[in-house]
Amino acid sequence: MKLLENSSFEAINSQLTVETGDAHIIGRIESYSCKQAGIDKDPLGGFLGSSSWEALAVWDQPRTSGISSGSLGSARNLWGQLWQQGEGPLSDTCSRKTLFYLIATLNEAFRPDYDFSAAKSHEFSREPSLNWVVNAVNCSLFSAVREDFKALKPLLWDAVDEEICLAECDIYSYNPDLDSDPFGEDGSLWSFNYFFYNKRLKRIVFFTCRSIRSA
Repeated sequence: MKLLENSSFEAINSQLTVETGDAHIIGRIESYSCKQAGIDKDPLGGFLGSSSWEALAVWDQPRTSGISSGSLGSARNLWGQLWQQGEGPLSDTCSRKTLFYLIATLNEAFRPDYDFSAAKSHEFSREPSLNWVVNAVNCSLFSAVREDFKALKPLLWDAVDEEICLAECDIYSYNPDLDSDPFGEDGSLWSFNYFFYNKRLKRIVFFTCRSIRSA
């Protein structure tokens, strides 16, 4: 993965790190190329050849919340059968490659402080729609910085759209457990990590933000 320069993102990022009185907001948007240089292809090839269930668990499994134990067990049995038959959503090379790109983006974005190589695919979710993600981000940031976000909002989404062409994107989020979460420190109020992946452009825009309670 290669970080791509984007002057619009740099200007927006300077406005995504603010003090609100009771919290500290830290956010950034970055663009990464998925084009593989020769030196990068060996890790990708090793990942695509993995047959580990832990490494390639299904993303779109039903959530445990609101699902009875019987229904959850039936769903897991069905997904297991699909996996064994090679029909699960991560059984094709493209989906495995996408997972590799998401993990590689995290490693590049947070290095050298964190290593996400052991991240499990169940920690990633495919988001239902662009509108859902836009609304989620807007609500989080508006609740944090109020009126200051009104002027920033159109600039932010226009810059993202210009860089990645939002209408063509698959959108994923990273939702780790507390032990793996780089934003899981004491005082963390909320956080989000979204990936806007455009296969045609071979590019990912990564949008990460967190709110920390002021000391």
